[in-house]
Amino acid sequence: MTLREIKSQLLALSLTEKAQAIQLLQESSNIWTGIEKTPGVCGGDARITNTRIPIWVLVQARNLGSSEADLLQNYPTLGARDLANAWVYANAHSEEINQAIQDNDEA
Repeated sequence: MTLREIKSQLLALSLTEKAQAIQLLQESSNIWTGIEKTPGVCGGDARITNTRIPIWVLVQARNLGSSEADLLQNYPTLGARDLANAWVYANAHSEEINQAIQDNDEA
């Protein structure tokens, strides 16, 4: 399969399928595009790049019943790609995210 063929197939995917494809690519390459950690910003927790939205906040919101549509509406600076990146990161770093949720529940 050529890159041109892959591109045409990717363009035909729905937004949800595109997010899933991004997730698969990131899982296979271990690249955390769109996620950053900066000491002194959001307590140094992993967050969406160029925002102050920690990954653990998004995961906790989802755990409490928020849908992706709810999150995109409540955080208008986020896009579907940001959420896909967040879920991939959270899955790969579940202990870190769970600890951050626990630490912030206690605060």
